[in-house]
Amino acid sequence: MPTIVTLPGDGIGPEIMKPALELLRTISEDFSFEEHAFGGAAIDLYGVALTDETLAACKQADAVLLAAVGGPQWDTTDPDAPRPEQGLLGLRKGLGLFANLRPVRPVPALYDASPLKRERIEGTDLLVVRELTGGIYFGEKTRTARSASDLCEYSVDEVDRIARVAFDAARTRRKKVASVDKANVLETSRQWREVVHIVHKAKYNDIALTDVLVDNCAMQLIARPSEFDVIVTENLFGDILSDEAAMLTGSIGMLPSASLGEGRAGSGSPGLFEPVHGSAPDIAGTGVANPLAMFLSVALMLRNGLGWESEAAAVESAVDRALDAGLRTRDLGGAATTAEATRAVLDEL
Repeated sequence: MPTIVTLPGDGIGPEIMKPALELLRTISEDFSFEEHAFGGAAIDLYGVALTDETLAACKQADAVLLAAVGGPQWDTTDPDAPRPEQGLLGLRKGLGLFANLRPVRPVPALYDASPLKRERIEGTDLLVVRELTGGIYFGEKTRTARSASDLCEYSVDEVDRIARVAFDAARTRRKKVASVDKANVLETSRQWREVVHIVHKAKYNDIALTDVLVDNCAMQLIARPSEFDVIVTENLFGDILSDEAAMLTGSIGMLPSASLGEGRAGSGSPGLFEPVHGSAPDIAGTGVANPLAMFLSVALMLRNGLGWESEAAAVESAVDRALDAGLRTRDLGGAATTAEATRAVLDEL
């Protein structure tokens, strides 16, 4: 019986977690669920975004399903004040989750919802592989009355392992990897590029490797998104580029993600699965949140966390068919509520 730790979090998080559990119970009655407060909700209860008890429960689980964290009530410039995002960083570190996978595949039924022309996005099917536990987010931070600094630091081993994840993923796709850096300016990027090429030469000569500067990649994602297969990059660049890529689908409410460690598909450390969108506090409690990214995150959990490929494909197919049949939530230009969108997908399942 797989044990899933659920972290509803903040804002619309609890509203999209409920249909996700309904979806999972439709797939199988054998799941065991364990809910914990996380993010802002945990700050309000315990004073920290991630408690030791929650982290321990996540380590013992088969997978972790997260909805969303954050909100204006916890925004602060005080470096000593707890923030919901600290829970995410702590969870990634605590579980050893170094690889974030964000698939971007515009659904044909939603081509016209994209801000780009249909002919620009047709055929787009890319995967952003983002390094999660190194770089500027985790480097030493200083702050004085007159200055501030954040250290960007990467080890050879950190770059080596994320490069292998990207190349392995490419072998199951179209065998193309774009390694994104800023090697014309940054020493960390020069090391990144050198290590990626060493990994490529040693084991992955069957994969086409291209080096792309991050600013050029940002342009090419708009100009020629269908040319990309797998994009691999460091933490900060990946954070920005994956959100840009998300808008190719027409709404960030359509994008799932998986954060994985050394053990994947049911072995090793449990993975963390969450939609890319935020907590959307402006629509929390209105019943109009789009649950589809959460459903697709469930599919990633089934595939990459539990090794349940057929069930994952069934969920993705149900979402596609519901959209083909006309399902549109408010962010997609329609009027379907969270409950109506849930029903539409479950009916297809």
